[in-house]
Amino acid sequence: MLELVLANLRVRPFRTLISIIGVALGVVLVVLFTGLANGMANDMAKRAANWKAEIVFTRAGAMTYDSSNAPVPTAYAERLLEIEGVESTIPVIRYISPSAKGRWGILQLDGLDWEPFARMNEMQVVDGRAPLGQNEVILDERQLREEGLKVGDKMELLGREFTISGVFAPPSGSRIKMPLATMQELLEAKDKCTYILVKIKDGENAEAVAARINSELPGNKVNLTVDWIIDAKERIPALNTFLRVMVGLGAFVSTIFVLLSLYTTITERRKEIGILKSLGASKGFIVSAIEGEAFAVGVLGVVVGLITAFAASLVIAYAFELVFEFSIGWVMTAVGIAIGGSLVGALYPAWKASTIDPVEVMVNE
Repeated sequence: MLELVLANLRVRPFRTLISIIGVALGVVLVVLFTGLANGMANDMAKRAANWKAEIVFTRAGAMTYDSSNAPVPTAYAERLLEIEGVESTIPVIRYISPSAKGRWGILQLDGLDWEPFARMNEMQVVDGRAPLGQNEVILDERQLREEGLKVGDKMELLGREFTISGVFAPPSGSRIKMPLATMQELLEAKDKCTYILVKIKDGENAEAVAARINSELPGNKVNLTVDWIIDAKERIPALNTFLRVMVGLGAFVSTIFVLLSLYTTITERRKEIGILKSLGASKGFIVSAIEGEAFAVGVLGVVVGLITAFAASLVIAYAFELVFEFSIGWVMTAVGIAIGGSLVGALYPAWKASTIDPVEVMVNE
């Protein structure tokens, strides 16, 4: 059986290659894009982990990666300071938009008062100085490299020209930060913010302080920073839908390529199949042979797809400084849908081949 399967694949090398490429494409779609989505989400979570604030005070729906809401009055910052256990607060506006200049990903901007933010989160200016004027911004090192700029250069954000005053480290939240008042003006969100970072006093329990905030300021959303980091992927509403679409598309591509390839192959191999059946080959044997070819194509497609996906991730990561994180779960999902899609795609051609009448074939051929 194995010799027959391999011989059939070798006889039509170009068609076999096209089938393998089709299956590999499905693998690449799943592995590459799920790796990119996971990498970007986890990268955002890691930067959020550099917050030293233990609590994030906001409103429901404000802190998602597909919105730029500022529904929280900044007056809450003063009100939070009156609650037992709270040491300091920092209002922040988070603005999100598609990445500019044709880059992949999204652009994030934070509007905040730099000095208290840096003091709370132990941030440092590693080059230049802190932003002083309303038209100055401070970037992290990676963003500065991506922009191809240096301290003192100009850059346009939200339709206004800003001067890069300095570079900060470590990365935390968005990679570009501007004064809160400027962001409020540009977004027409006077005295509003997206969330408020809450630093608690030494020795206080974060959960206890969060409970007091919930009790004294009901109707808002109080998150522990550690929980917000863990749930980062769930805060991107379209991410799970995107991943499901990629999996479905990968399965469809693998299935349709194998189905079309084997179906056309069967129409060309009627004589060979007729001879096999005249020699005593059963329907089960014919189906097994066709499914064996599909399985071999699926395995080869998986190998080519995984190599291509990992190689492409290295190139893209180097060229665009994007983060890829591949998980065993998604890789195994890609393998499963590639091989499963190949076997499913071969079912109809296999059944069609098994119904060929050897007498009719011999008469017509």
